[in-house]
Amino acid sequence: MSLLVVGSVAFDSIETPVASREHVIGGSAVHFSYAAALFAPVKLVGVVGEDWPNEFTQLLSERGVDTRGLEVVEGKKTFYWKGKYLPNMNDRETLDVQLNVFGEFDPVLPEDYRQSRLVFLANGSPHLQLKVLDQVADPQLVVADTMDLWIQQEPEALLRLLQRVQGVVLNDSEAKLLTQEENLIRAGHKILELGPDFVIIKKGEHGAMLFSAEAIYVLPAFPTCDVVDPTGAGDSFAGGMMGFLAEAGKADATTIKSAIAYGTLTASFQVEDFSLERMKSLTRADLDQRFESFREMMRFE
Repeated sequence: MSLLVVGSVAFDSIETPVASREHVIGGSAVHFSYAAALFAPVKLVGVVGEDWPNEFTQLLSERGVDTRGLEVVEGKKTFYWKGKYLPNMNDRETLDVQLNVFGEFDPVLPEDYRQSRLVFLANGSPHLQLKVLDQVADPQLVVADTMDLWIQQEPEALLRLLQRVQGVVLNDSEAKLLTQEENLIRAGHKILELGPDFVIIKKGEHGAMLFSAEAIYVLPAFPTCDVVDPTGAGDSFAGGMMGFLAEAGKADATTIKSAIAYGTLTASFQVEDFSLERMKSLTRADLDQRFESFREMMRFE
């Protein structure tokens, strides 16, 4: 089933307690699409400047990512983020942000992209996400990501977006901010009341929670001791989840649960190295093997 992602494409400079890297490939759409392409073909829409190297585009293409929607703006620079992770590897400091071309991003989808059945609106302005959604003809499933910035600065647009998507992905602190609830259970149910059919609350190293009208599903994170760089883990989680749904061709409750498990495991590989380095050698067989180990860990009867 066709899968579309719209989001940021960037250069990242990252410092962790383990090591550091300068100007590596990054961005929400990059991490999402590279993960999702392990399961199904992905169409990417994003924008970069003339400083974007062709080998980065080739890296995505070789993975099975359709990059015809990647706009290159001459005379401009690519979005840049620089950050430093604290020793707990959960908290980070943003040292520099240069939006560059992403600050003026006005996506226009290629005609065949508009027929995509699955759509992921990666983290970005809800105004931009709504504009993308207006261009998609008849999607079967639309899932959006968001963050505290948009909850605080564009709340009305975000509420309109939540009424038009089937799923939303956000982390625990963002869920609390959006609902003004400290209890995650109440927060998850309140977000459901805003419009989506299901809500996924990410809890980092503590796993994820799925809320729907039918049930609550709680999944732990895969125990990973070799955390090198957490950047892109949330986007890889979403990529693994949506890629699995695209491969399955359905999004019923049971399939979504399995998709969340695969998203969790994809993210567990992502954090094992900087940028896409670990993901380059990752195969679907690796994921399937870790899935079986994960399932065995949770067996208790």
